Amino acid sequence: MKLHHSGLSPFVRKVTILAGFLRISKKIELVAGKGNLMLRDPEFRKLNPSGQIPMLVTDEGEALFDSPVICEYLNDFAKGKLIGRGDERWRNLRDQALGDSMCDAALQLRYEIGLRPSELQWQQWRNAWASKIIDTLTWLETRPEHLSGRHDIGAISIFVPLAFIDNRIPELSWRGDFPKVAAWFDAFSALPQVAATNPY
Repeated sequence: MKLHHSGLSPFVRKVTILAGFLRISKKIELVAGKGNLMLRDPEFRKLNPSGQIPMLVTDEGEALFDSPVICEYLNDFAKGKLIGRGDERWRNLRDQALGDSMCDAALQLRYEIGLRPSELQWQQWRNAWASKIIDTLTWLETRPEHLSGRHDIGAISIFVPLAFIDNRIPELSWRGDFPKVAAWFDAFSALPQVAATNPY
C-alpha cells in the first residue's frame, strides 16, 4: 500500500498512528503527497479529484480518501478493533468527528496566522475557529475518564490536532486551562506507536 502524505498534516498522522497500533506500518509505503490546493497536480487529481491528503492507494490500485475512510480500511485490513462495534463504534466515530473538527479549525488558524498577510487577517474569524477547539477541550476536561486507557480511533483523532497546535500554533496556549486533557495528552504522546510518528 502507498500512503500519499504531507509530513506535518494532522490527518496523515492520525492514519500513521492507527497503523502503528494495528502493527501494519511496514506494509505501508510513504509517498510525498502532491495534494496542494494551489499547484493542483494533474496526475494526483486523476486518482483523487478532491486533491486532498492523505490518500491511500491499496495493493489492488484503489485510491481511498480521506482519513476516516482510510482508517476504516486499515482497521478492516488488519482485522483490528480500533473502531469497534455497536455502542463502542458510535462513540469512537463521534470522537473521531470531534477530533477532525479540531483539526479543521487548527488548520484554518494556521493558514490565517502563518500564511495570510497581517493586514488581511480578521480577528473575529480567528476567534470563531479557536472557539471550536476551546469548546471541545472544555467538554473533554469535564470528562477526564472519557479518554483514559483508550488507544482507538477516537482517542487518536483527538490527540493529533492537539499535537499540531502545540507545535504549529503556539499562540493557542491550551494546557494551563485544561490540565486533565494535558495530562492525558502527555501520557498518550509517550506511547511508542505515537512517539514513532512525531514529525515535529
